[in-house]
Amino acid sequence: MSVSALLVDFNSYFASCEQQVCPELRGRPVGVVPMLADTTCLIAASVEAKKFGVKTLTTVADAKRLIPDIALIVARHEIYIDLHHRAVAAVDMIAPVRKVLSIDEMVCDLPSGYKTIARARELSMDIKKHLATTIGEYMKVSIGIAPNLFLAKLASDMMKPDGLVVLEEHDVPHKIAHLGLRALNGVGRNMEMRLNAHGINTIEDLYQQTEQQLHTVWGGVGGARFYHKLRGMEVEEIHNEMGSIGHSHVLPPEVRDKECALAVMSRLTQKAAMRLRKACHTTGAISIKVKFLNAPTFETGTRLQATQDTLALVHALETLWLRYPKRKSAKPLQVAVTLSDLRPEASANFSLFDETMNDEKKRLNAAIDSLTTRFGKRAAYFGGAHRAIDHGRLAIAFNHIPDVETES
Repeated sequence: MSVSALLVDFNSYFASCEQQVCPELRGRPVGVVPMLADTTCLIAASVEAKKFGVKTLTTVADAKRLIPDIALIVARHEIYIDLHHRAVAAVDMIAPVRKVLSIDEMVCDLPSGYKTIARARELSMDIKKHLATTIGEYMKVSIGIAPNLFLAKLASDMMKPDGLVVLEEHDVPHKIAHLGLRALNGVGRNMEMRLNAHGINTIEDLYQQTEQQLHTVWGGVGGARFYHKLRGMEVEEIHNEMGSIGHSHVLPPEVRDKECALAVMSRLTQKAAMRLRKACHTTGAISIKVKFLNAPTFETGTRLQATQDTLALVHALETLWLRYPKRKSAKPLQVAVTLSDLRPEASANFSLFDETMNDEKKRLNAAIDSLTTRFGKRAAYFGGAHRAIDHGRLAIAFNHIPDVETES
């Protein structure tokens, strides 16, 4: 039998990076956190910590209760990004990387001559050895091998840490029947509820459905695509245009007030604007969100004339901030800004009555971007972010690997 996809999944990635660069952390339970506060959650846990029930999203207070001597490390995203790029290059030397899926996952195409199970296993062991030699022995990976990316992803999750699992077409569904529906990529909580409502409670139930039945359950072609992916068929990926650019930040206890929250929001908006320009896009909408410790979440947004100008976005933010809840006792916990309705700069419809100002704004933004890139975030910025210049730091989202140059 032949296979065609090999997925490399780094185990406990952020925590493993810390153990790799800090030998004193090796063999110890480690938790990576956004800040040192009992009310926040871990964003990663080492293999040793997971043995005690501590995992991603465990609160710091609970982690300390379960493991009194756990080493808590404030996230250092620059290190994780650097090791990521080095790891991609290392894997690519052994098997061509088709696509980077996230900071800790990549899928490789199996070269001609390596599509048999035996040869694919051999290649996987070569990848593990090469990573240990070039990146470090603590950068363990689980590898899934299958006829398509969907099953390779599932296989990589079936044995951790340091696993190697092969799924062939004839292995489905019996080899994965013990897994829950949520183990399947693309089945979240809401989809699981929808499947249950149609009498589909297990992977075996799901596999027995016809293509048309899944089309009905999904309410569209997504069901048909899922039917084929579950059977090991390669389904052409849907390439979407850039949909949005956003940043969020959990506020440390000392800045959980309205004024500081606005300053952090301004900092995030200025970072997003710089990313927007580097991507050569404009935005037609901005939205903001504030989560509170003791009040309902606040969300609002507005449409914009197509822009990539930082000052225009900051002014829009300040206008939206006028809608901030009046409740004085509300303590903001997390803030987020999102720029949406993105379009390539070449196709944007800028104002016909502001061409001179557009040129001046472009020069100003270019100067600020150049100074920030060369001398760092303190070199030039709009004053609204002054109180938060050390907040809104670089952070890695699930499907976005930050550019250190523009997002630090």
